[in-house]
Amino acid sequence: MIVVDELHKSFGAVKAVSGVSFEATDGKVTGLLGPNGAGKSTTLRMLYTVLKPDAGHASIDGVDVVEKGLEARQRIGTLPHGAGLYPHLTARENIAYYARLYGMGASSIDGKVQKVIEQLDIADFAERRTKGFSQGQRTKVALARALVHEPQNIILDEPSNGLDVMATRSLRELIRGLKAAGKCVLFSSHVMQEVAALCDEIVIIAGGRVAMQDTADGIRQATGCDDLEEAFVRAIEPLDVDTGPS
Repeated sequence: MIVVDELHKSFGAVKAVSGVSFEATDGKVTGLLGPNGAGKSTTLRMLYTVLKPDAGHASIDGVDVVEKGLEARQRIGTLPHGAGLYPHLTARENIAYYARLYGMGASSIDGKVQKVIEQLDIADFAERRTKGFSQGQRTKVALARALVHEPQNIILDEPSNGLDVMATRSLRELIRGLKAAGKCVLFSSHVMQEVAALCDEIVIIAGGRVAMQDTADGIRQATGCDDLEEAFVRAIEPLDVDTGPS
């Protein structure tokens, strides 16, 4: 479970996140939906400890992300915006390297790496160096890297960005499988169809603030709009300002 309580983050004079609060629970998919520059990625970076909040608190399974950052990181698998693979390592070597960083025992690494290779259907290119991989291949390897230690909480920053139709369908099936396994899945997106298709809870962010949090049906009802896209626009209108970094 991920709990966010009044997070704030500024970059100089720019307030990227201004008091964001929400919860993402186990066995559900929670989506952060918002326009570019809304504060989604900045919020996620604070959760996976790349950025330190200026104020507020966040926890992963009750572990504070600032006070016990290392312990919090062990409880999450993260797909950041941009895969960040090591180009001269093979896909398998990239995944195994992260398994070691997560502190997995040497005797279990090979089996766990093989398991995620099969789970994500990347055996055909597992022994190739990642330099020159397609966007879909890079995303699959980055996902395998995030899942190899079997975390309870998965954080994905715009995971379908740059993927073709088939790769996007495969990603959605993976996310549904993680939910079925009781995992807590939190991902950011600005793609309405993706959020509507996957999310049990939607947190709409605009101008660095939470405009609304509810189910898709609840958001439609609260805004008086039958169409989710129109409901989204209605929800963000009071807060939709350019905040700088996303």
